[in-house]
Amino acid sequence: MSYGLNQLGSRAISHGNNSNAEAEYDRFRGLAREEANKRSRCFDEAHQAYERGDGATAHQKSEEGKQHAAKMAQYNKQASEFIFRENNAEGRVDSDTIDLHGQFVEEAEDILEERIKYAQAHGQTHLHVIVGKGNHSADHIQKIKPRVERVCQELGLQYKTEPNAGRMYINLQGGPADTPLQHHAGGAHHGGDGQHQQHQQHQQQQQTNDQIEEFVSKNVLPRIFRELKACCIMM
Repeated sequence: MSYGLNQLGSRAISHGNNSNAEAEYDRFRGLAREEANKRSRCFDEAHQAYERGDGATAHQKSEEGKQHAAKMAQYNKQASEFIFRENNAEGRVDSDTIDLHGQFVEEAEDILEERIKYAQAHGQTHLHVIVGKGNHSADHIQKIKPRVERVCQELGLQYKTEPNAGRMYINLQGGPADTPLQHHAGGAHHGGDGQHQQHQQHQQQQQTNDQIEEFVSKNVLPRIFRELKACCIMM
């Protein structure tokens, strides 16, 4: 699998205007692009050396290219993890929601697949997926949404676009994609009981988000990292 190196849009942070976080994310992606350029140059030089019969130089440049490919993959991994934490932190999304802003398409696909498996294994009935409206993408075209649709089709899950065109609803039980009624924490409660219930909900949400982040970091992103290295090996 080959992973593109172009950011999907001009903004990766989906909440507010956090310029520091945006800059850190851009720094990781920028470093990855630099390593990609160095990798390409090394592989070109390796190919040229091989064509003229200089096997030693070809091998040396190929190995250097692999090292740059590994660094590129590592920087992209850091960017993906960083933006996932930023966009899915406590209070920014509900426990039944995942925000894929800032992910490359292939990163988003793998993260979503594992998130669906996690949700189903823990008895969750549905999932809201924030894919963005494409406002900040080239030609204003949604890039992640078509891939989310493909994942759902491959898994046999029903889905639909929510009234907010940047969100999708997925039924994890195999039935029709009927969006459930939204319940707002504490909306019908007052005083201590309402505050206690809201506190419990926040704790549950934080625990769920922490488990998801740990699962993605340990299972999804390392696999992406391995695939990125494998796709860059020459000869």
